[in-house]
Amino acid sequence: MGFVAAMYLVVAAALSTISSHGIVAASPTFDVIKYGAIGDGANDDTQAFVKAWGDTCGNAGAQGPPSLVVPGGKQFKLSPVSFQGPCKSSSIFVQIDGKLVAPSSLREWTACPSGSWLAFQNVANLNVKGLGQVDGQGSLWWGGAKNYDFRLQGPTGCEDRPTALTFSNCDNLVLSGLQHINSPKNHISIQHCNGGTISNLNITAPKTSPNTDGIDISSTNQLNIHDLNIQTGDDCIAINTGSSYINITSVSCGPGHGISIGSLGANGTHETAEEVQVRHCTFTGTANGARIKTWQGGSGYAKSITFDQITLNTVKNPIIIDQFYTDAVAQENTESSVVVSSVKYTGFRGTSASDEAITLSCSSVGCSDIILNNVQITSSTPGKTVTASCKNAHGSASSTTPPVPCLIK
Repeated sequence: MGFVAAMYLVVAAALSTISSHGIVAASPTFDVIKYGAIGDGANDDTQAFVKAWGDTCGNAGAQGPPSLVVPGGKQFKLSPVSFQGPCKSSSIFVQIDGKLVAPSSLREWTACPSGSWLAFQNVANLNVKGLGQVDGQGSLWWGGAKNYDFRLQGPTGCEDRPTALTFSNCDNLVLSGLQHINSPKNHISIQHCNGGTISNLNITAPKTSPNTDGIDISSTNQLNIHDLNIQTGDDCIAINTGSSYINITSVSCGPGHGISIGSLGANGTHETAEEVQVRHCTFTGTANGARIKTWQGGSGYAKSITFDQITLNTVKNPIIIDQFYTDAVAQENTESSVVVSSVKYTGFRGTSASDEAITLSCSSVGCSDIILNNVQITSSTPGKTVTASCKNAHGSASSTTPPVPCLIK
């Protein structure tokens, strides 16, 4: 046997061995088109997605992590649906390159599982990514759909406006690359998740759209968020009760209501948030910048919070702590027992759209260890000056403009 022939047999044997061990075998993919999805934006493709998800989640991953694939160049109309785990594989991929669209009329919303349009539940190591778009058709709801007469228009299981996309009990979640537009309510909700990364998203809705938060986080720990562009009608990001070790970096926010801790303590509840870092973020034309809000009559705490290296462009309330957060009916007559402490504001630069650039409005329980350092905020109106106000706030301020009278320099 010649040398070349011998080498061919050796290589062939090696490849056969590698293939038999599954090393070079491609990870299994489950394309929704193969399950009957049409992708014309008119026909409902929900059942095709459900079937594809069933096989994806049911695959053990022996040849690699299974992937549910939504191909580009098509528009898939989906009714409210929940993608349930746990799955057999230790990790699951969802590749979304096409456009997902919600029902185009309210009468088509026959159910809202978990108060959401699209929901992933109990799926560990879930990686959702792609170049696609998630369109919640929110304008159908923004005109007051909560009071919509469904008895005349058709059946519905949606008592209120749904969240577009919810992840619940999805530990080590990865979400990246997608465009999220026009949710009926908040665009993305992260609930009861431990560990994860959210990055490189564009989230947009009109400035006037109600409650269209970019990302709402609750009962979640160890979450990293970076490189997002969020333009909505409410909070760009809201960190709610039970959340800790949330790191937010390089987020462009505006229009919207800023990045908020809370609200906490609604309806007299005990709620907490801690270990939150917001760094290298930009606010443009927002109602608020760095905000902490707690309800009157609530209890709990918000502590160990840092806002660092923040750029402000015509922001109405660049820095605000509001312990008298309330609805339009209640008055500022109930004290908050949600304790705010260990909050740092450093490296702020930019302009305020209002005369009062810094507001520290704390209840009788007080806000303690509030530190401002290297904060320089001026008026967005040439020639105007800005001020700071504080009530029951304790801490220190250095190299800060405007000066904060109640904090020791």
